[in-house]
Amino acid sequence: MFNIVLLEPEIALNTGNIGRTCSVTGAKLHLIRPLGFRLSEKEIKRAGLDYWEELAPCVYDDYEDFLNKKPDARNRCFFATTKAQNTYADADFKPGDYIMFGKESAGIPEEILTENRDRCIRIPMAEGKRSLNLSNSAAIILYEALRQNDFRGLSSEGQLHRLKWDQC
Repeated sequence: MFNIVLLEPEIALNTGNIGRTCSVTGAKLHLIRPLGFRLSEKEIKRAGLDYWEELAPCVYDDYEDFLNKKPDARNRCFFATTKAQNTYADADFKPGDYIMFGKESAGIPEEILTENRDRCIRIPMAEGKRSLNLSNSAAIILYEALRQNDFRGLSSEGQLHRLKWDQC
């Protein structure tokens, strides 16, 4: 299982979408305050669908509280940032790793990034563009981590609803 960490998320819909992604992949969601919304807001539940109720994200008072309660994150956390020199494809993800994303308006504070330079990763983008949507970024990187681990624990086959594949 992987861990998705949102540091000071601001947009309920993004957090709801990320929660849904965590639910369908078996990832654990961690939220670090301050949050730009209330966890009871209808937007977060609408974006997370019925998955939100089963998700039960861990919520921390601040970054230090997160590190105190999850000491393994000190050495097992990757930091997603547009400022990184390495891409997410350069990372070697292992089950139990944490992938942190910063708030939509500012990202992860540079003090945290410089302390963890070797674990900062980015998604390649066209020159001059600022960033992707946060929930899209989380899905891209989480699925790369899952791919590197052979999608362990996930269903890799789907079924048609009305027809059978061998009839097509």
